[in-house]
Amino acid sequence: MTVQVQMVRFALVGVVNTGTYYGLYLALLTWLPYVAAHVVAFLLSMVGSFFLTSYFTYRTRPTWRKFLLFPLTNLANFVVTTSGVYLLVDVLHFGSRYAPLIAAAAAIPITFVVSRTIMLRPDRGTPPAPAAPEEPPVERAVAGRSGNG
Repeated sequence: MTVQVQMVRFALVGVVNTGTYYGLYLALLTWLPYVAAHVVAFLLSMVGSFFLTSYFTYRTRPTWRKFLLFPLTNLANFVVTTSGVYLLVDVLHFGSRYAPLIAAAAAIPITFVVSRTIMLRPDRGTPPAPAAPEEPPVERAVAGRSGNG
């Protein structure tokens, strides 16, 4: 699977994750205070996002190690979007209404790289995949067939 396909799948998971978060938030809001509803919805949607990212985006086996590192993707997103909003509003004088949308779009590639690094890194103790056998150089293969040795 190409990196471009992974990036499209990553974006699709983000859309599903956002919808899941918002639906859970609204449902939980009926009996929890809004901050508690936000935290619970955020954590539940992050768990769902982990499994979708693992199975759908990268087609890799989920592990505890990856699960525990996965929140770093949200941290990366938070740092980039927060810095981006500040830069856009206070330094470049963009309107504060649209700056978060621009910053969020800018965060996607960075969050993707962090996510890809976490999800595709081999787990410790997992033997590396066997290397493919080397092809003989063309000159040797041709020379060997002609008998010139």
